[in-house]
Amino acid sequence: MSTVLTPATSWQVDPIHSHVEFSVRHLMIATVRGRFAELTGTLTGGDDDPEHAAIELTIPAASIDTREPQRDAHLRSADFFDAANHPQLRFRSTQIRRVRDDVFAVDGDLTIRGVTKPVELTVHRGGRARDPWGYERVAFNAMTTISRTEFGLNWNQVLETGGLMVGDEVTAMIDLQLVRASS
Repeated sequence: MSTVLTPATSWQVDPIHSHVEFSVRHLMIATVRGRFAELTGTLTGGDDDPEHAAIELTIPAASIDTREPQRDAHLRSADFFDAANHPQLRFRSTQIRRVRDDVFAVDGDLTIRGVTKPVELTVHRGGRARDPWGYERVAFNAMTTISRTEFGLNWNQVLETGGLMVGDEVTAMIDLQLVRASS
């Protein structure tokens, strides 16, 4: 079965089967992992030319979850995401390039804390299938690494050993399952 999108097809992110996770260095000796519990978005694409598809994702900043309530509250605060004033993270694709069969480089604008910067995601197409209820689905996974300080997430603390409490590089992993929108 082909995994290519059909012309002018619109797809909605299935929030139950989609995940945004991240990792960042902590104390310069370990890695902290977390996720955003909420995600919405759309993909619009075409069978003959997937390079002209478009994706938009929205992530509520307050949905951050690192399994540590105090840390999550700090991440929602003005020291980091400032979720009260910047409630959403957004990604909007600007260009899609095929790297090989089911691998794409997706350029886009990422907005965090009111700061928009270009990023590139490496995207792997997982496939396409019809679920038992008759809905058509496609799946993708993506990865990118960003500098958190470029987006205004500058808080840090110097350790007595001379290192920093939180690393600057954040790796994001996105698993998307999308459902074809009703016509």
